[in-house]
Amino acid sequence: MKFNKYIIILMAALLASCSSFMSNNTGKNTQSSSLMDFLYPEESSRAEHVAEIPTLKLPVKVGLAFVPSKNWSRDGVTSNQQIELLENVKKSFMQYDFINNIEIIPSDYLKGGQGFETLEQVSRLYDVDVMALVSYDQVTQSTEKKAALLYWTIVGMYVIPANENSVQTFVDTAVFDVKSKKMLFRAPGISKLEESSTAVKIDAVLAEKSLEGFTLAVEDMNKNLDAELGRFRTRVKEEKIAKVERREGYTGGTLTYLSLMVLGATIAFRRKHLLTQ
Repeated sequence: MKFNKYIIILMAALLASCSSFMSNNTGKNTQSSSLMDFLYPEESSRAEHVAEIPTLKLPVKVGLAFVPSKNWSRDGVTSNQQIELLENVKKSFMQYDFINNIEIIPSDYLKGGQGFETLEQVSRLYDVDVMALVSYDQVTQSTEKKAALLYWTIVGMYVIPANENSVQTFVDTAVFDVKSKKMLFRAPGISKLEESSTAVKIDAVLAEKSLEGFTLAVEDMNKNLDAELGRFRTRVKEEKIAKVERREGYTGGTLTYLSLMVLGATIAFRRKHLLTQ
């Protein structure tokens, strides 16, 4: 009995430190993309840059893209996942009549270079005036818990260490007028997730929670983005933070108002005509 007891204690001690052998994701890991590093690869360029007052041509053409990962390492989300997340961001822009087409741009088009020069090249390629750049910072952490999971099997008791996994995600959309290099507004979003797992399932759990963390953070960001878009429209009118020009054929809300008046007059005329018959 004593021999079996020592065997069990030895197994517990060995398995309690086996997480690092089963996964490369134990401990603390960070995935991030930096807007500042992308737009201003040299610190001197940050000090030299003086943005001018932008001139927005209504309706505005917008491009959406994820900022490439920091130091050109692996992105926190795959290209397909980025496209799906940006589709949700796109909905926040589509509800406003002063915004025209919205182009979702794969981050691969931004990986070829850095700075506003790259941004201008991409904007010409997609024919957009304004770029909404989504940067992110996600921290995943997996630590072994003191409590272990005990299983009775056909050959006896089996000890599996339990891990506490947490994923904290921060995303931020910064909207720039490409020509003037002026940031128009920004909107952040955050999420925090926690879940326990066995050492064997660390990678699967962290991968699942990583994507869920991005999804929830983008949802939170969209709420803030919607509010910032409304504030920006008000600030353009009241604070004159940007000049506004109208593209040929664009009349904004005036066309809608006149259309409603004409429609109302037509209905009233037809109703009167029917009553006199």
